Amino acid sequence: MVKDERRGCGSILAVLCLLPALLVGCGSVAPRQDAPVVSKQEKPAAVTKKGGGYYLDDGPGDNPPANLDAIPDAEPKVEPLHKAAGRPYTVLGQSYTPNTRLKPYKETGVASWYGRRYHGQKTSIGEVYDMYGMTAAHPTLALPSYVRVTNLKNSKSVVVRVNDRGPFHSDRLIDLSYTAAYKLGVLAGGSTRVEVEAIDPANYAAAAKLAEAPLAAPLADKSPVAAAQETPSNGHYVQLGAFGAQENAESFHGRLKAELAQLADKLQIHPSGGMFRVRAGPFQTLAEASQVAAEIKNSLNIKAVLIIR
Repeated sequence: MVKDERRGCGSILAVLCLLPALLVGCGSVAPRQDAPVVSKQEKPAAVTKKGGGYYLDDGPGDNPPANLDAIPDAEPKVEPLHKAAGRPYTVLGQSYTPNTRLKPYKETGVASWYGRRYHGQKTSIGEVYDMYGMTAAHPTLALPSYVRVTNLKNSKSVVVRVNDRGPFHSDRLIDLSYTAAYKLGVLAGGSTRVEVEAIDPANYAAAAKLAEAPLAAPLADKSPVAAAQETPSNGHYVQLGAFGAQENAESFHGRLKAELAQLADKLQIHPSGGMFRVRAGPFQTLAEASQVAAEIKNSLNIKAVLIIR
């Protein structure tokens, strides 16, 4: 995937305005020259810039890291939004009105990627683009924000931090960094259909803290309904997520049932202390629970936490 060359103000683009270098407020901006990226290699390997498979000399770097699989997903956290990146802008005669706050978002569309041509250049919020980081570009999401991207062909999923604008072709939804595309299995074809879902960093942080802490005894002021619902058996559990909103937990639970058919009868939602925890279990032994957690992480790239009740 490649980025557009902009004649107005830009993000990680080659030409900047004399005004602050952001993709906002210019009235019109020349588009990135998006085109399908064709690569015949999925595994990172040394390549030369004279290779002919990539548009405008984009593509992987000369010496990609050997451990791309070990690069962790972006960790959602609460951050101040970049005000300038929320201003309306125009590209190729198409006007865009970015979100000025974080809000629910879930869309399916085509994901593409961009690499060495823009490595080290500035993004729309002034950060340096790192093709080996877990980042992405989106035309209208608030910046910065976090999304889960799922490859609809292979069900692989990653979490990325959106810190740039693009792509600007009507048939494309999101631009991924090189590493994010690699982990999703997108490199070989250059693009693929994905589902993009926004993550609420506040809920994510709270859920992570609860997931890593031992389960507390039921609170005295817990509602009778919640107390009646939470009656799991003793044993070993694999916690896959925790949510502040019940509908989000149910949506995640439904997705897991579809993708983990062999565990469908063990997937449960446990309300506790105002949170809704999605778990698999119970399992009789810690070894069995550990194996299930590892399999889920490998197949869905979901961080699983082992819990003993």
